Amino acid sequence: MGSGIGQVFASAGFLVKIHDISADILKNSSNKIMDSLKKLESKNLLKEPADKIQKRISHYLDINDLKNSHIFIESAFEDFSIKTSVFQKLSKILQPTSYVATNTSSYSITALSRMVPWPEKFIGFHFMNPPPLMALVEVVRGLCTSDSTYNFFRRLAQTIEKIPITTKNAPGFVLNRILIPMINEAICALYEGISTVEQIDTALKLGANHPIGPLALADLIGLDTVFAIMKTLQKELGEERFQPCPLLENYVLHGRLGKKTKRGFYEYD
Repeated sequence: MGSGIGQVFASAGFLVKIHDISADILKNSSNKIMDSLKKLESKNLLKEPADKIQKRISHYLDINDLKNSHIFIESAFEDFSIKTSVFQKLSKILQPTSYVATNTSSYSITALSRMVPWPEKFIGFHFMNPPPLMALVEVVRGLCTSDSTYNFFRRLAQTIEKIPITTKNAPGFVLNRILIPMINEAICALYEGISTVEQIDTALKLGANHPIGPLALADLIGLDTVFAIMKTLQKELGEERFQPCPLLENYVLHGRLGKKTKRGFYEYD
């Protein structure tokens, strides 16, 4: 998600700095962005050459190299302790004029805003996967988010040619409150032997006009992320209907996480 978000901003003319904790991750990020840009270029979907856009993106191991940036968008794995650690490090280089957003798909914006020194400049800015192709961005205010911060990010979404919707700071926001339980139910249908992987996906594609089936979508999102969001919904809402399917949990425990590990409900080259 971080690579995709960086690509979106670079394509809109922004200078982008991507930070991660591993040189291998950063190398993969650079390669992934170029592959994505080349594919879009081949379909005449870019306003500029892919190489020119790529040159606006830099990769850094040291978070201090980001200190002169104006806008910070966190997109770490959907784990509250990991995100907390990122914001604790980021807080050391923030300025009163810095805008900070999280790409969290389920955690409380108010809770995360407590990790930064100026919570009024903090907001939820949730991209859909993959960011270069998906038009929607959820804009989520925390308790302390100022009107100026909210308005800034609404305009920012439009600047990068995304369509913003405002959602309440509730578990899963709008999209994942609906989408992830639906995916979990599709996994339950497979677990209970109601139908096969392919037929469940075909049912939603042809019967509900979805462009991609729920199990293929789970592989794309990452089964670990789907599981993490379900656990958050279960914890925050306390309802049995948000219990993750045992098959989903087993796949995550055995490292079958979808496209990222080349094996989930489908197998990938």
